[in-house]
Amino acid sequence: MAHDHQPHRHDEHPHQHDGHHTGHGHHHGTDVDWHAMGPLLEAQAELLGPVYEAAMAWLAGQVTDPALIVDAGSGPGVVSCLFAEAFPGARVVAVDSTAPLLERARARAVRQGVGDRFDTVAGELPGALDAVSGPAGLLWASRSLHHLGDQRAALAAFAGHLAPGGTLALLEGGLPARFLPRDIGIGRPGLQARLDALEEEWFARMRAGLPDSVAETEDWPALLSAAGLQHTGTRSFLLDLPAPAGDRARAYVAGHLSRVRDGIGEALDADDRATLDRLLDPSDPAGVLVRPDVFVLGVYTVHTAVRPA
Repeated sequence: MAHDHQPHRHDEHPHQHDGHHTGHGHHHGTDVDWHAMGPLLEAQAELLGPVYEAAMAWLAGQVTDPALIVDAGSGPGVVSCLFAEAFPGARVVAVDSTAPLLERARARAVRQGVGDRFDTVAGELPGALDAVSGPAGLLWASRSLHHLGDQRAALAAFAGHLAPGGTLALLEGGLPARFLPRDIGIGRPGLQARLDALEEEWFARMRAGLPDSVAETEDWPALLSAAGLQHTGTRSFLLDLPAPAGDRARAYVAGHLSRVRDGIGEALDADDRATLDRLLDPSDPAGVLVRPDVFVLGVYTVHTAVRPA
């Protein structure tokens, strides 16, 4: 999970919301009820479970029995617990700035029988990593880096917390998710493409407004190399939930579009705002909670690099 300058809430780039949270508390809204938010964030991360499981299977081919796995920006710990299950010999540490989400992470670990090798650290990234005991054999950062102003410096800090031979796995990039056909029968065709363009503008403003923000070419392998790591691979993973979507996927789509409307709705023309309102109206047969053509299709890219032994 992540957060921003609050154009749509506290969390993630509107088309890059994945149930993680960065731990850069400068951007937190003081009025956010994290206990209430926790179940929603968990549901969102669980929907992406196939992506995370595929990524972990790929990482397991690169990382040999890590003693310590760190999830930098863990949110409510869904992915942290998946790591504990995928690497049964590892201790897992979930790092986040929000205590109620870490409480949910601990409770989840206990429920799933991995609580004896699961720890949490509360604090801002990247400094909170200093409180993690021991260097990481695997450090996972899912869409948390782009919410830190100086990404190059943050990557160097991440690299500094790896054990010799340890792996940094960085989930950044991919493609915006698609939920609906180009022509949905209401409004002007191509709504999602127009939303994407506005979200890209929002994202640029968010990045520019971060403390100590530094403009950076998003060549992740080059940035990993600049941090003293050896880039070892890049792979993208597909989330493909075809129409007609199930209830959980529909709730995810509705939540996403609601955040988009809150964040960039004022930039839409009147027709697109009206279309978005209809899509979010639970009583409208054209709404995403009932219409038959709703799907979820997304691409998530992971870059890996190793600290030289």
